[in-house]
Amino acid sequence: MEADVLSTKKFNLVGIVPTAGPKFDLNFPWHDSLQPIGKNYLAVEKAVHDCAVAGCNTIWIVCDKEMQPLIRHRLGDYIIDPYKFYMTAKYANIPRKTEIPIYYVPIHPKDEGRRKSLSWSIITGAQSAYWVGRKLSKWVTPDRYFVSFPYGMFSTFHLTEYRKHINKRAPFYASYKGQTFKDGLYLPFTFDSADFIKCRKKFRKEEAGGFRRDLTKIKSTDAYTGRFFTHDFVFDQVGTQEGVTLDVPWYYDVSSWEGLKKWLSSQHSLDRPQDIVLSYHEWNPIGVDNEEE
Repeated sequence: MEADVLSTKKFNLVGIVPTAGPKFDLNFPWHDSLQPIGKNYLAVEKAVHDCAVAGCNTIWIVCDKEMQPLIRHRLGDYIIDPYKFYMTAKYANIPRKTEIPIYYVPIHPKDEGRRKSLSWSIITGAQSAYWVGRKLSKWVTPDRYFVSFPYGMFSTFHLTEYRKHINKRAPFYASYKGQTFKDGLYLPFTFDSADFIKCRKKFRKEEAGGFRRDLTKIKSTDAYTGRFFTHDFVFDQVGTQEGVTLDVPWYYDVSSWEGLKKWLSSQHSLDRPQDIVLSYHEWNPIGVDNEEE
């Protein structure tokens, strides 16, 4: 009986969107993840949409506390699963609205100015998702984590074809011209709990704190080196052997002004999903009627 229960356990894929980290050279009056990458389409919204298309059960956006209200104003509490919505509408003529919850996670106050980086944002998101799920039930603890960066532009359509491969225990990662997240590209990848432990251990081992072992203070410019760790440095511990690879035909890095100019002037573009999929959605408050039809 126990084996039957375990065999039917739903695979729990958690989406992580890291935004809390060092500022790039864009110098906009808003956060870098809120830069427009299409008409009425923001970079963080594209990353969340990637997670939904990949089949994530929940999406965790790791962002600065002061940016949470603005990001939530655009995304709300959930996104509609576009794959299930369009597939049911195509074959059953009755679209099924499957909500994917979105959670907003801040960097811990003790890590502000010390560890805040995109790599630590990924670790923070995975850790938050694990402990919240574990406290609810062992059946909803994450089986695998899917990382989607706001700064890598590629066609989300390709993730649809690999959705069934992403929702398995085997590794998955996207590549462009033979390069992946391990080469510093902002392309999606997955990792499991064993990978998480190894990457977090490496981060803690390699970072320099505020003091040396002899308790002498380190200069502020050289202290807390974890804030400079990039995701390719920390997550090179992620196992990719016997994994499934998605080779994207085109890719643009919009983490810099030069990269953003190349993307906006390129022949490629990304359209914002329909409002029924990606717009401000809010859960119906307890005891209040939902007037939506």
